[in-house]
Amino acid sequence: MRGCKNEAKFSTPNLKAWCSTECMMKYAVSVVKKEKQIKKLEVKRDLKNRKAALDDTVPNWTKKAQKAFNAYIRARDESQPCISCGKVNPPYMGVGGQWDCGHYRSVGSCPELRFEELNAHRQCKHCNSFLSGNVVEYRINLINRIGIDKLEWIEGNHELNRYRVPELKEIEKKFKKKLKELKVQHE
Repeated sequence: MRGCKNEAKFSTPNLKAWCSTECMMKYAVSVVKKEKQIKKLEVKRDLKNRKAALDDTVPNWTKKAQKAFNAYIRARDESQPCISCGKVNPPYMGVGGQWDCGHYRSVGSCPELRFEELNAHRQCKHCNSFLSGNVVEYRINLINRIGIDKLEWIEGNHELNRYRVPELKEIEKKFKKKLKELKVQHE
C-alpha cells in the first residue's frame, strides 16, 4: 500500500512509494473502491432527500393525519355500537376490518370538520360504505350521544380551513398521541 514499509524497488519518482506492482495495484483498487462507496452514499442521500421532498406535500400529510384521526376515533368508540345501526358485532366486510371512522358531515361536503371529534364516530363498514353513512339513523343516535346543541353546531356553518403541511403534521402527532394514551388507559 501507499507508504509501504517495504523498500521501494522503483527508480521512477512517481512510483517510489510502492515496493512492487502488486502493492501499487492493491492501492489503486482500494482508491477506486472508496470512490465508488462515496458515490453510492451520495446517490443514496440524494434519493432520500428527493423522496422526503415529495412526501412533504399537503395531500400526503392529509392522508397521514386522516389515518391517525380515524384510528383514534375507532379506538375511542371501541366499546360503543355502530353509531347508525347499533350493531355491536357487524359482519366482516373484507379489507380493513368491520369498522370505519364515519363522519356525520362527510369530508367531501364539509372538509372543515374533517378532524372534528364531535363529527366522527365508529361506524360499521356496511353503514358507512354501502348506506352512504346511514345519516338519518346516524343523526338520531348522535343526538343521544352528544346532545342537540352540539349537533346543531356541527350542522351549522364553519370557516373553511386550508391546512398546510406543518398543521397536518401537528394533527397527525396529536391523534397518534391521543391513541397511545387511550391504549395505555385500556391496559
